[in-house]
Amino acid sequence: MAPAHFSTTQLRLASKGVFLLVFVISLLSCAAARQPQTQKLKVHKHLKRLNKTPVKTIQSPDGDMIDCVHISKQPAFDHPFLKDHKIQMRPNYHPEGLYDDNKVKTESNERDSTLKQLWHVNGMCPEDTIPIRRTKEEDVLRASSVKRYGKKKYKSTAAPRIMPKSADPDLVNESGHQHAIAYVEGDKYNGAKATMNVWEPKIQQPNEFSLSQIWILGGSFGEDLNSIEAGWQVSPDLYGDNNTRLFTYWTSDAYQATGCYNLLCSGFIQINNNIAMGASISPVSAYRNSQYDINILVWKDQKEGNWWMQFGNGYVLGYWPSFLFSYLADSASMIEWGGEVVNSEPDGQHTSTQMGSGRFPEEGFGKSSYFRNIQVVDRENNLKSPKDIGTFTEQSNCYDVQTGSNSDWGHYFYYGGPGRNPNCP
Repeated sequence: MAPAHFSTTQLRLASKGVFLLVFVISLLSCAAARQPQTQKLKVHKHLKRLNKTPVKTIQSPDGDMIDCVHISKQPAFDHPFLKDHKIQMRPNYHPEGLYDDNKVKTESNERDSTLKQLWHVNGMCPEDTIPIRRTKEEDVLRASSVKRYGKKKYKSTAAPRIMPKSADPDLVNESGHQHAIAYVEGDKYNGAKATMNVWEPKIQQPNEFSLSQIWILGGSFGEDLNSIEAGWQVSPDLYGDNNTRLFTYWTSDAYQATGCYNLLCSGFIQINNNIAMGASISPVSAYRNSQYDINILVWKDQKEGNWWMQFGNGYVLGYWPSFLFSYLADSASMIEWGGEVVNSEPDGQHTSTQMGSGRFPEEGFGKSSYFRNIQVVDRENNLKSPKDIGTFTEQSNCYDVQTGSNSDWGHYFYYGGPGRNPNCP
């Protein structure tokens, strides 16, 4: 075969083509190299915003770093509406009629003295500071984006927040979240209270969580839902471990853009120097063994309009300013208590992530998880037993709820379950 002959022009064009190809590959390589660098800069910028300069730092046995930050330097004051805000150091009103005060005082005080946050063993924060769990680079990198760090996933979380009485099964099943809750609606509520026992449920996938909490809800269950939430949770995605942690959450637009967990955005103003949002709770309840519980109260100060939170019998933690909300600027229209898990399994299958203790309600005390002494704060700022309590669960074979009442526990319910089991494939 005769050798191929190329003209000078053809050779020049070929050379140019090779050069262009090399140039494009080089550009793509540079862009790929810049992308992680840009991401890293975004993460570090976000960390700088979140991690304020501490007066003191305490190392927790679980690996957390607790920064004692001056109360006036906390993340809340990054909010433009709070630039000149004068911190309210105590509520004007505290709800009257705490449940059986004299009867449960000794029992509750004993629990308060044994149930602590892990970081307390290595010190406490001084006066005029608040404890903040330091956010690490790996915490932010686990999120879907820097912008979404510390926020609930909108598409999956908003769907199940619909009125239980009119729940659409298709919408519920698509959401990936499952609940076992008690609830009241149909009145104006200025808060809620409950005592719940604390567990360490097993989580199947790192992107799943299990929590037990109170929901203070206002508005419709569409894109304008207002929600204040407080309780305990296990969330490997958020915290990087399987510890049980105290948490709060708020949103004024059904988890779309506003709000966050704990102090991971500007909003909640903390005044307490003893309790760190997002820090581990210890000890936790054990099956057929000691039971440890916490009580949480969230209520509206009707003079200032702010929503306050109390943990235990004396730890008033702080408040959500009323301007954060639309509907909750007035009052709540619904209260929920109970458990929630994320199910990330596809095609109708169920996760084995546990809710509560991982046991069904019928197993009772020492085995199942419970809420007791559930109460609402009425329009006159009184704590009252709720009327017409409803219950809701998407699939009772996976997670269930059973209510009851007696003279010691007032209105109560057991709830939870193991998730996947022979009756819940």
